[in-house]
Amino acid sequence: MHYTTQMDAARKGIITDQMRIVAQKEKMAAETLRHLVAEGKVVIPANKNHKNLSAEGVGQGLRTKINVNLGVSKDCCDIELELEKAKLAIALKTEAIMDLSCFGKTQEFRRKLIELSPVMVGTVPMYDAVGMLDKDLKDITVDEFFSVVERHAEDGVDFMTVHCGINRATAQRVKRNKRLTNIVSRGGSLLFAWMELNNQENPFYEYYDRLLDICEKYDVTISLGDACRPGSINDSTDPAQIEELITLGELTKRAWARNVQVMIEGPGHMALNEIAANMLLEKKLCHGAPFYVLGPLVTDIAPGYDHITSAIGGAVAAANGADFLCFVTPAEHLRLPNLDDMKEGIIAARIAAHAADIAKGIPGAREWDNQMSAARAAVDFPRMIELAIDPEKARRYREESKPECEDTCTMCGKMCPMKNMKKILSGEDLSIL
Repeated sequence: MHYTTQMDAARKGIITDQMRIVAQKEKMAAETLRHLVAEGKVVIPANKNHKNLSAEGVGQGLRTKINVNLGVSKDCCDIELELEKAKLAIALKTEAIMDLSCFGKTQEFRRKLIELSPVMVGTVPMYDAVGMLDKDLKDITVDEFFSVVERHAEDGVDFMTVHCGINRATAQRVKRNKRLTNIVSRGGSLLFAWMELNNQENPFYEYYDRLLDICEKYDVTISLGDACRPGSINDSTDPAQIEELITLGELTKRAWARNVQVMIEGPGHMALNEIAANMLLEKKLCHGAPFYVLGPLVTDIAPGYDHITSAIGGAVAAANGADFLCFVTPAEHLRLPNLDDMKEGIIAARIAAHAADIAKGIPGAREWDNQMSAARAAVDFPRMIELAIDPEKARRYREESKPECEDTCTMCGKMCPMKNMKKILSGEDLSIL
């Protein structure tokens, strides 16, 4: 039976190859997964032109996924370095990579990334428009915007962030309700500027059906961008953010009517006590569509450590319903991240995602921790290192500070409670001196 998208297949009762792969990874019955995809509560971003993709699902009942951002800019235009970052991200078990390139040979890089990547690839076509078209923002036409979207889809992009919800009404709401940090979304700010400069409606809102045509053709998942996400904890849960979220919920239903898969993007910066309520709001207003969050960063004072502020917020968000975490590196707000920054950000995001999966009761999540605890109780350091989320760092720390006895560490030495309890409970003698 013919189908256009994963959602179309699911609604026709078809279990696709991608659904089978995801079901196996998630330890979920394929029929259960099919039902969730049909309802829009799970997406499987899988462009028909991304030939080497190992599909992943995002949404209800599945492991929390993480995304890594990379890409070239005018100040840092090294394609080979960005490809090295992509290889590192794949090696560190990220499930998605977003190419945020905004200058230079964007298509060359994007095609190379998709060719090497078995993980899903996302883009923000708006970032690419100025560079690819080599025109001032004001002079870009509606047709040209959509030509960029189509080119990304043709190249094999699995999901696209498109800021469809920042319409002229929401733009006025931003003006009337003064923010400390205004609009911090790059794509959102560009569309806001285009609307102001041309006195026209957001083309991706006004001609939304045209966007759906492209996404249906290639089975591109729309990641409905949050142009009004808060860029500081002061601006969170304000009228502009909520109005845009309501609009995104309406656009979600329109996409589903065309069998186009949808994710919703969310904050941003947000105080810890607001996160759970925001997750509930998104799920209610957007009809259970998967939620993709950047952070949220729970404090604004930690440049150089924002992988930590993000991981704190990400763990709380995912435990309360977020499905997809965008990593944040220590370089956030300061510069383009290097390879070391990338690794720190990925590990922090993976820890947050795993902590949330334990809280959500995702099958298999707690087993990993139980295996680590058993290795600690057995004072089995090789096994502990093997099970570590970052075995390389765990091994290096162990080797940098060798204990007198191999079955202890230099923190406790012969006073190691794990070693001593093991001995006492097995009836052995104990000598600490």
